[in-house]
Amino acid sequence: MTAKHLVSFALLVLTLVVSACGPAAAPAPMSYAEPAVPAAPAEPAAAEERFSTGAPLSPPNDDPAADMFFKDYGVNPMVDVEDDDLSTFALDVDTGSYTVARRYVTDGNIPPQDAVRVEEFVNYFEQGYPYPPERSAFGIHIDGAPTPFAETERYHMMRIGIQGYAVPADERKDVSLTFVIDVSGSMDMENRLELVKRSLELLVEQLGRRDRVSIVVYGSDARVVLEPTRGDDHRTILNAIRKLRPEGATNAEDGLRLGYKMANQSFNPEAINRVVLCSDGVANVGKTGAGSIWEEIERYAGKGITMTTIGFGMGNYNDVLMEQLANNGDGFYAYVDDIKEAERLFVQNLTSTLQVIAMDAKVQVEFNPDVVARYRLVGYENRDVADEDFRNDDVDAGEIGAGHSVTALYEIKLYPEAEGRIATVYLRWRDPDTNEVVELSKTFDSRDLERDFEDADPYFQWAVVVAEYAEVLRESYWARGSSIGDVLVEARRVAERLPSHPDVDEFLDLVRRANRLAD
Repeated sequence: MTAKHLVSFALLVLTLVVSACGPAAAPAPMSYAEPAVPAAPAEPAAAEERFSTGAPLSPPNDDPAADMFFKDYGVNPMVDVEDDDLSTFALDVDTGSYTVARRYVTDGNIPPQDAVRVEEFVNYFEQGYPYPPERSAFGIHIDGAPTPFAETERYHMMRIGIQGYAVPADERKDVSLTFVIDVSGSMDMENRLELVKRSLELLVEQLGRRDRVSIVVYGSDARVVLEPTRGDDHRTILNAIRKLRPEGATNAEDGLRLGYKMANQSFNPEAINRVVLCSDGVANVGKTGAGSIWEEIERYAGKGITMTTIGFGMGNYNDVLMEQLANNGDGFYAYVDDIKEAERLFVQNLTSTLQVIAMDAKVQVEFNPDVVARYRLVGYENRDVADEDFRNDDVDAGEIGAGHSVTALYEIKLYPEAEGRIATVYLRWRDPDTNEVVELSKTFDSRDLERDFEDADPYFQWAVVVAEYAEVLRESYWARGSSIGDVLVEARRVAERLPSHPDVDEFLDLVRRANRLAD
């Protein structure tokens, strides 16, 4: 049984328990025993699920969900290299956690701890990696320096960057897109359906003659509102989108089943075939959990029909369901909180949003026990892969779009005066066009470490600062000595060394707001 199916089974068990016991107050926040550094914090016996309100709520799948629903995946422990010198995880290009948290802070609230997934914060930002050499799908970039946020002992942060090759817009593959749009009553809140429509208009305007678009909507039931239509027939497609109105309950199961049926009927073996779900993730009719639609989504993904989930709305929103549907559909999850984010996804980054260049991508880091005493992967708690499954190509992992970069940070403790190889990083993926499995590796040496944090690449420094912000927001044990104010000081300094960019300016503003909210 894969890790994905274990999560599905656990959620199903939780559903049965809640149904049997009736409504109950939300569980208390996860707590750690206070260990002596550098031992790992005590982990919870089971994954907690918490909500942004204390109200009794139903599980995220196969039951209606009210308010905001997030899942606690815990915090990775510090691992002694002599006990385990391998760290393995699936790559992740999701960014939904960052934009959800951004919306919270913009609205004047600190986000719930469970809404924060550190890797999605880091991967939202440009990392400055060079593109791989010609004829290479990926390049591996590794750098490191002491972290300014370590409480007492001298720890280093190591950044692993995976940069995919870029595909020019005029060389993008043709696409066969099936929009599955939630038009239920909940999509009338905050005019979220109107934001869906404006967002899809941006995407449609980028499509051409060889592309195809179908549209399925669902409220109490599902129906087709646009049969497969040429991508350059913008008027017909936009008319279908602009006519959408909120209606009925939320039968996401019917919508997804019909959407995949349409995608299968219009399948183009020479094109990108993708279902694009636009929803707040709330489902109060039908089933969307383990044992229902998930296995069907996985089967279609195996046939080459992948899924992108785009989340909209606050007040009632199911982050868990939107992320897990994307995971099962071999796609990615994003959250659109304003039209600028839609433009980022569907205009500025359209090719990387649509065209996948790697399937089942995963990384394994082998640490040198003669140099490294202990390590901790920062984030990726729900992307863990068993070490022995790194070269098991039947194990599902992550997908990477054209031009995308993926970053992982490790906090490491070196032995005093030790020198030599710190780690070897292995990257393994399957080419979506040839099905060939490819593996690359790169070694990182102690000589490659910067002596001081401020001497490191500014993009490296920015990634560490962004990660610390996320760690503080989720009240990680490992950030117990830091505050948002500490992050703000470093963020201001590093921002001065980076090229001017709206994302950097926006982050500074968010940290300033969060710092005021935390006081």
